[in-house]
Amino acid sequence: MPQQFRRKTPDEILQFISNIQKGRLKIILGAVSGSGKTYHLLLEGNDLKRRGIDVVVGFVSSSSSPKTLEQLGGLEVIPSIEWEHNRQLRQDLNMKDIYKRNPEVVLVDQLAHQNQPSAKNPTRLEDVKELIRNGISVITTINIYELKGVKEVAEHLMKIPLLVEVTVPEDTLTQADEVRLLDVTPEVILKRLQEERIEEKYVQTTGHVQLFNQDNLAVLRELSLRFLAGEVEEDLTEYREQEGLLGPSGASEQVLVCVQYHWNGSILIRRGDQIAKRLGAELFIVCFIPPQKKLSKEEETFKKSMQKLINKLNGKFEEVTIKRDDVAEEIVAYAMAHYITRIILGQSKRTRWEEIIHRSIFNKILRKTKNIDVFIVADRSEVHGERVIPAIQSKKKQKNPYRRLSSAEMQEKIKGIKRGTLKIYIGAAPGVGKTYTMLREANQLKKDEIDVVIGLLETHGRKETAYQVGSLEIVPRKSVPYKNVILEEMDLEAIITRNPEVVLVDELAHSNIPGSKNQKRFEDVLEILNAGISVISTMNIQHVESLNDSVEQITGVCVRETVPDKVLHLADELELIDLSPTALRQRMQDGNIYAMDKVEQSLNNFFKTRNLIALRELALRELADDVDERLESLDRKEGVRGPWRNEEIIFVCVNLRPDSERLIRRGFRIAYRLKANWYVVYVKDQPTLSDEQEIILNKIQNLTNRLGGNFELYAAANHRLVVTEIMKQLEDKKATQVIIGHSARTRWQEIKKGSVVAHILSKARHLDILVVAD
Repeated sequence: MPQQFRRKTPDEILQFISNIQKGRLKIILGAVSGSGKTYHLLLEGNDLKRRGIDVVVGFVSSSSSPKTLEQLGGLEVIPSIEWEHNRQLRQDLNMKDIYKRNPEVVLVDQLAHQNQPSAKNPTRLEDVKELIRNGISVITTINIYELKGVKEVAEHLMKIPLLVEVTVPEDTLTQADEVRLLDVTPEVILKRLQEERIEEKYVQTTGHVQLFNQDNLAVLRELSLRFLAGEVEEDLTEYREQEGLLGPSGASEQVLVCVQYHWNGSILIRRGDQIAKRLGAELFIVCFIPPQKKLSKEEETFKKSMQKLINKLNGKFEEVTIKRDDVAEEIVAYAMAHYITRIILGQSKRTRWEEIIHRSIFNKILRKTKNIDVFIVADRSEVHGERVIPAIQSKKKQKNPYRRLSSAEMQEKIKGIKRGTLKIYIGAAPGVGKTYTMLREANQLKKDEIDVVIGLLETHGRKETAYQVGSLEIVPRKSVPYKNVILEEMDLEAIITRNPEVVLVDELAHSNIPGSKNQKRFEDVLEILNAGISVISTMNIQHVESLNDSVEQITGVCVRETVPDKVLHLADELELIDLSPTALRQRMQDGNIYAMDKVEQSLNNFFKTRNLIALRELALRELADDVDERLESLDRKEGVRGPWRNEEIIFVCVNLRPDSERLIRRGFRIAYRLKANWYVVYVKDQPTLSDEQEIILNKIQNLTNRLGGNFELYAAANHRLVVTEIMKQLEDKKATQVIIGHSARTRWQEIKKGSVVAHILSKARHLDILVVAD
């Protein structure tokens, strides 16, 4: 009988009834105390009350700032049960009074809490679970280091003990119906501490003094971003499976290292581990072996050595028995089943003619899948011997502190001091609250007597956002005639003439009206910064230039308006405004994002749940990488992703196919994560180019320049000398990695005419080679 016609069992019916009667659990997550969790908890409580929901406060920390406690306002508070432990006042939830009152929602601060010994439940988490089982919804707060597994990782990275009396299980976030991360930069936390908006008494008594320095706050921030990204990834995988979608989502990376029990196995594992950490990817290490194969003594020795290394790296190892005749098919099948985005292999030992006749595993994999990157680790054994590991970190060159600055260096330093500060609020999608938060910060700045104005604001008809403008000064827009109509644009000259300390500029990725001084709004912002005016701006993750292909893969939409990554790297602060897909779609349905006539269309297109989950994961990972980059740039603390290999030089080899832009964006992202110098190389093998080819050439040159790469144009007498010229340049520039696209030729075309990809693979065995998915 088909599954859908099977009658439900009594147990299944009871479980269904139990589930629909259960309350909801929402967790507000922060990196550290002072992130604003309690403030937002009470804000949400007041918002629910305004919407007619019966909400009460079960517990709010008395150590919260006065500004936070003001939010208690008209909320009903159920007095907690007070008791003493080691001369410190403790407060438990008054479960009896909560049940007697029976609200729809109860607000509970500080989820990680140990109840008094005589309490019914040992912890506050157990209290919360009981309330939910009894139909009462709970909104609660927690710090990232109060999750059990994360606490150990944080202590290891920061090299300090965390005096946390009680932790909650790691799967607590998974069990919640909704998790919202409050992403706050270390600078803001430290400013709040200085202004005594984080009570110093609390910091002292909890032993968290060492937490409150920039390095440790950055580590905790990155951990919270990465941990939540992992949770979101699991949701996305589950959702895509329910919809029958196969292959990678485009939001995250999964790396597969294929090893044999051979001397180079450890090299591949170490390189794979390093790449996975730099990409923020999950690492799979697999040995594919024939059935009934008996390992030799040497192979057994290598296997033990490799397993020891994998355990040290906390990797996942699997031995897979080959069921097919073709090992390449087995590798591809495993990669597809595990959503692998990059396969890592060792170099083939076959000659070019042996590969033409028998075909290498690498070439077979490329033929069988075009949507997975394939990375070939350099064979350095001929030069360095078999035991050299390519992931060695070289020492940085130290600048001589006694060397006098040149006049150009002095001017650059002075320019940097005069330049304004740039802060950007980033969201996964429209409607998460970027503009609202920016305006709220501006009002706080005004209270602090900072001269702040609005340069450009887009409320999109949202009443709550417009209300936040309050008494902020607005610089009028200028009228611009365009095609017989009058349009409005931000008045750059008026802002610079007004010369405030801070200006708000919404929608950083906006394209200006043709004929404007600058083509893009971000170029206006750079002028404002150079005039010594600080800027607070907003943008969504889909507008980041190098993520263009990932966003198109996720949403099916090619975003035309982008912001170069260098603008984000220039920013002094990046802050994520996080919101769950469920809450965002609810805002859309309530008409709080777009007009009601656009709601249905938006929900069925860009605002599909799977798109929002994937974009949220992409935003979390991107911000986590940014935090890590900033940590490393301080030269004070190693980031969560571990060390990188210094002095990398990357060559991106392109032709004049339309997909070359995608290859360049991938090259940039890899180079940025590896802190590498990078070149984009095109070898012209014909006297003249067609008009279409000239357009593509200009596009790839401009994209390379926007992303901060070096574009190199070379010439070869004919197509057979293209690889010779590339190899010459690789040697001259001392390249360490080559990035190329899939060959567009069939196997017979490659045998007859040759293949640039195959020739590079054959001649550049001493270099790492990445063949990017088509």
